[in-house]
Amino acid sequence: MLTSERKALILDVLRRDGRVIAKAVSRELDLSEDTIRRDLRELAGEGLLQRVHGGALPASPAMADLAARREVSPEGKIAIGRAAAGLVRPGQVVLLDGGTTALQLARHLPRSLEATIVTHSPTIAVELANHPAIAVELIGGRLFRHSMVAVGAAAAEAIARIRADLFFLGVTGIHPELGLTTGDAEEAAIKRALSRQAAETIVLASREKLGAASPFQIAPLAEVSTLVVEADVPDETVEPYRRAGVTLIRS
Repeated sequence: MLTSERKALILDVLRRDGRVIAKAVSRELDLSEDTIRRDLRELAGEGLLQRVHGGALPASPAMADLAARREVSPEGKIAIGRAAAGLVRPGQVVLLDGGTTALQLARHLPRSLEATIVTHSPTIAVELANHPAIAVELIGGRLFRHSMVAVGAAAAEAIARIRADLFFLGVTGIHPELGLTTGDAEEAAIKRALSRQAAETIVLASREKLGAASPFQIAPLAEVSTLVVEADVPDETVEPYRRAGVTLIRS
């Protein structure tokens, strides 16, 4: 079998099963696991999958730059943002992540809402300038341009002084076994710090992020209280998260 044929088969298995187990593919093709692992490395290098122990998972399209991410599931992100905005109550202190879905949440907050929003995203802060009743606290630090958020020691120090009711978390991947992931180690650390400072962590996940994985873990699934997804995501896709004790909200 040609290398291109093997890779096509691997991607077919990934689309069909949602994961690839290297040992199973090697047995099916009567090839060594080393050969399959080499194919997985090359496919990962092309951004077509995310390697994990023993095989691979779908790579998230949310790893793309900010401009490209705006074009991924735009209607779904609007719906998720609207539903998530409805979870914010007057008087609460809310941590709001950066990213395209979080921006939709900010846009859908009622203009009469009196609350405090703390964010490390200057984009979110600018959007919230249109909400006169919301107090906006902007966390500073080094700008991570890929997501337009502040990271680094200064951001982590400021976050440690906050106690919040809710944290709305954006991820590039959420998986029942691997938990919450993103594409940058430093950004993952800041998201983790934000989650520690909130009574509840609510994940905003459009369909392309469900079952996908990225290189750096933010937190295990056990640290998530609520998952907000699109209304038409299949039940079999979200059932593993329900079984893990996560409250599911369809937007």
